[in-house]
Amino acid sequence: MSGSTVRHPVPGCVVEFMQSNRPQIAFVAGEKSGRLKLLTLNSREMNHKPERLLPWFGPQYDPNLSRQEVLDLLAKHEERRSAIESEVDAMELWDFAQGEVATAGVDWFAGLIWDGDDTRDVDHLAALGRALLGCKTHFKLNPPVFAIHPEEKVETRLREQKIAEEREKLAAAGRSFFKQLWDARQRTGTVPVKDAGAWAAELGDDLSARLADLLCTRMARPEDQESEQVWRVVSKGLPEVPHLPLLLAQAWGVLPAHYNFHLDQNDYTSGDGWWTELEPEVRELQTLMAQEAAAAELRTDGLLGRLVSVDAATTKDLDDAFAVEPLENGEGWRVTIALACPAMYWPWGGELDHAVAYRASSLYLPEGASHMMPEVLGTEVFSLCEQSPRPALLVTCEINREGRLISCTPDAGWVRIAANLTYDQAEEAIASEQDDHGANLAAGYELAEALRDGRIACGAALIMRQEPEVELEGEAADTRVRLVYKPETPRSQLLVSELMILVNRAVGSWAAERSIPLYYRTQNIALPKESAGVWEAPYEVYRVVRALGPSCLETRPARHATLGAEAYSPVSSPLRRYADLINEGQILYALKHDAPRLDVGAMESMLTSLVARMEAVGRIQRFRPRYWKLLAVKQSKNPTYDAQIVDEAPSFVTAAVPDLQIFVRGPKKMFGDKIVPGQHFSVRLGKVDPLANEIHVLEAWESEGQDTNGRDE
Repeated sequence: MSGSTVRHPVPGCVVEFMQSNRPQIAFVAGEKSGRLKLLTLNSREMNHKPERLLPWFGPQYDPNLSRQEVLDLLAKHEERRSAIESEVDAMELWDFAQGEVATAGVDWFAGLIWDGDDTRDVDHLAALGRALLGCKTHFKLNPPVFAIHPEEKVETRLREQKIAEEREKLAAAGRSFFKQLWDARQRTGTVPVKDAGAWAAELGDDLSARLADLLCTRMARPEDQESEQVWRVVSKGLPEVPHLPLLLAQAWGVLPAHYNFHLDQNDYTSGDGWWTELEPEVRELQTLMAQEAAAAELRTDGLLGRLVSVDAATTKDLDDAFAVEPLENGEGWRVTIALACPAMYWPWGGELDHAVAYRASSLYLPEGASHMMPEVLGTEVFSLCEQSPRPALLVTCEINREGRLISCTPDAGWVRIAANLTYDQAEEAIASEQDDHGANLAAGYELAEALRDGRIACGAALIMRQEPEVELEGEAADTRVRLVYKPETPRSQLLVSELMILVNRAVGSWAAERSIPLYYRTQNIALPKESAGVWEAPYEVYRVVRALGPSCLETRPARHATLGAEAYSPVSSPLRRYADLINEGQILYALKHDAPRLDVGAMESMLTSLVARMEAVGRIQRFRPRYWKLLAVKQSKNPTYDAQIVDEAPSFVTAAVPDLQIFVRGPKKMFGDKIVPGQHFSVRLGKVDPLANEIHVLEAWESEGQDTNGRDE
């Protein structure tokens, strides 16, 4: 081909520049004010700075060629350069050059391929430059030379390139697929969508799996930065509705209807399969406990031979039992409380310990319980099952007639619980004053009343609310919700709750006096004097609760205002709460060694992560039962309920719905002009979205109040 090579671009010269990430060929038609006038292969004229041209120029032609002649020349050079480029192996050049030189120009690389200047011209150099530019993972143009990336950097860039390519492929496939899913879901209202499986099969197993993983990732971690870019692309054109990834996953059939996404968002594994990898450690502990139980000397002195537990009929993790007797002078009571004691043999610092600490607490949901410990430990080996030897933390307290603590004596040993009673059985025993096991439940109830009154005298506020039990029937989309209102057992429940508060108060004070570090539940606020008492009416409960501040977990004792306690250290549920397990370990170690297992610094260092995990599990426990309640309303044929006004604002009214134990809001004009706290209305609820936690008052009319409105019999 005619023409000559040049070192600087002048009119008549063939040059190249980068556009749209690809070299473009052009002809220098003129020069003005330091800028070159270029004519491109697609007949476009443009001005260009010389320093922005690629570092290979030529051939040189007559600058006065006609426009068509220039275009013909450019087409021939483009064709030839493309053909030569296809024969250049940039990877082979990198293999040869990397490690030898850090930078090199196209002339140097050309010398590796072609022998002598007579076998190559500017088209060869341009084609070679193009090939190197196309291999961005291995070369970078720093005019006039190419930087040759080292192997480590190349591997990093190749990984990044592969990720980018997979991301683009995923985004392209996902956008169309998710649009199909959403449109079908909106059109048919069916979950999952009938054709979802066939559509996914067309994508192939790999893409389908990655798209499913994307949905699950976005559902569990909405703020995840790594998946954000792809999600923005695939969700473009879809409505910005809450929980869109979950809704798409359910429409696809990847996740079932009513899936508990709170578990994923708070990284909590439900059920009992989470400890599979820890099985050797669990089985070793199980074996050790069997050996210890066989050799244990049971404590039966005093009240220890008459211990009974009182729990719900469905409870499997039995972590407390007690027995009561009046003091000899009739001026109070003596009570011994036995607490399940996994801390006596707990493998602190091991993998099991870390896993249980991360779970932080058991979950009790309508769909089932998920225990903090492996069930073989929490509901069997350490649970205070009747007629079975078990290790226990034993706390004996004496209380006077005014409900004030006289003494607290902690101890430890093996005991055998006489009986596991239900609340119903305990209620009957209290009413009849007959006790087959000698635990003296009737005296225990008298003690509980004194403890309650004593706490109220110290400013305690007792909130009395009966939660309906949520029962589920069916599976997935066919699940039906029933709210069951079981007979109340106020005396046995008061007995258990007051004894548990007592043991936590007593142990907290005992440890504080001896400078033994424990975790304390504190609420160091000044409550109005009128907050003290027992509150049952919804509007009174609402008023009192609004005055209460949140409680905190701290390493130093401080007042808990709502409980009326100067020191409150949770220790009564070591099978269900990790903070209680830690506290139990501190007490046991101090009893044996006259010093704590962990000092304050160690307790403080654990506190942040412990509180974070407790709050995470608390969110699940808080929101999930409400989901089922709202679903029950949505499924109800007559969602009309008795409501009581608890608060009034300029534009809306807040009402309590006792049968559901929820609060709802409605426009003030719907309730009329004269609103009084405690006033009864009948409300019709609707526009319920359990997933979005939304429920609306559709109608309201004043009523005299009812007890059974809205209940499904």
